[in-house]
Amino acid sequence: MLMRLIELLVCVVAGWLLATLVGLDTHTALLGPIAGVVAWVVWDGLKAAKVARWLQSRRYNNPPKLLGVWGDFIERSRKAFRRLQRKAQDSQRRLDEFLSAIQASPNGVILLDDLGRIEWANQSASDHLGIDAQRDIRQYIRNLVRSPSFASYLQRQNFDHSVLIPGPAINGDTLAEISIRMFPYGRDRMLMLTNDVTALKRAESMRRDFVANVSHEIRTPLTVIRGFVETLQSLSLTPDEQHHYLELMGQQAARMDTLVADLLTLSRLEGSPAPGWHEWLDGDQLLERVLQDGQSLSTVTGKASQTLQRLGLSGVSLSGNISELTSAMGNLVSNAVRYTPDGGVISAGWELGSDSIKFVVRDTGPGIAPEHLPRLTERFYRVDRSRSRETGGTGLGLAIVKHVAQRHGGELHVSSVVGQGSTFVISLPIKRYRAAA
Repeated sequence: MLMRLIELLVCVVAGWLLATLVGLDTHTALLGPIAGVVAWVVWDGLKAAKVARWLQSRRYNNPPKLLGVWGDFIERSRKAFRRLQRKAQDSQRRLDEFLSAIQASPNGVILLDDLGRIEWANQSASDHLGIDAQRDIRQYIRNLVRSPSFASYLQRQNFDHSVLIPGPAINGDTLAEISIRMFPYGRDRMLMLTNDVTALKRAESMRRDFVANVSHEIRTPLTVIRGFVETLQSLSLTPDEQHHYLELMGQQAARMDTLVADLLTLSRLEGSPAPGWHEWLDGDQLLERVLQDGQSLSTVTGKASQTLQRLGLSGVSLSGNISELTSAMGNLVSNAVRYTPDGGVISAGWELGSDSIKFVVRDTGPGIAPEHLPRLTERFYRVDRSRSRETGGTGLGLAIVKHVAQRHGGELHVSSVVGQGSTFVISLPIKRYRAAA
């Protein structure tokens, strides 16, 4: 401010001196200072106009070169603009990081304005609802999600719970299940969250089926045992009849014992850490053990004419858990023995692939129809329940085999031709194999 006063005084004095030099009289000489004031106002106005044009242009890095108070004003303004620009850049960077984090979320996020139009949506929401996050901006969400349950959800305006709607098709004709919930915020705006609960619903359904199947599998032998106990208590039986009933009760008790053992095995597999890579086992000894057990089972089940033969590679050393691999290999061989008729041939052994070591079991049994193959490893799934009960299976054997294979980094493969037999293969990573010394 002091600089502007000095500039004004300089202009006034300059005007007075100019009037004095021209020789004007006392009254007329007052025009000189007035002219100086007018000149200062015009000059100051030109500088102000230049500053205003600079502010309007927003070229803050290219300010006009002025001295005095306007120069100081420009410099202060330029520094303030820089601070604001840095703050804006920091805010934009944080916003971009926040949006990137939401974009990477598996949960869908949609921001709606006060009229229910889309302001922003991440990719997960687009996948869940079948919308385009760019094309559908400013579109009404009620026009894009046409589910009656969602329309009723919006109409009720009660957002204390979520709503389920059908989502895009998966695995052919199966529809995904999408959960939607709205959260009001700001001035009549809405945060809309979507979540694909298909796997959760499927897991819940599998859990219910599992509990129902376990209950059924245990109740059946218990019912048989209880019936025999009541018979023994209420009827006068001969020693031979008593022995027969007790033998049947023992078979049902053994069946329950096998079922409980398989359930405990599955529980242990799901709750324990995966096998390491530093414990090496003799694959030939494992093979001999499961073949001997298979031969014993064949004799016990009255199929003495069955042939169990060894095939493939010898001198195999494996990295893995011996009890788990023995259980998986034994399950495959015992299944082949149970389902292959008397006189059939069962072959088991090791085969070396380009990137895997395989335990292979082939049989000449009745084979499995193609529609059953994808579900064989489901717990308690049976192709023929009556035959499974006759052979003493629990319906958990192939589920155990699949878990063991996956825990060792491998897979279970099944191929079959009806009337010709089946082939079961546990394929393990090649780094779990080395030739035995």
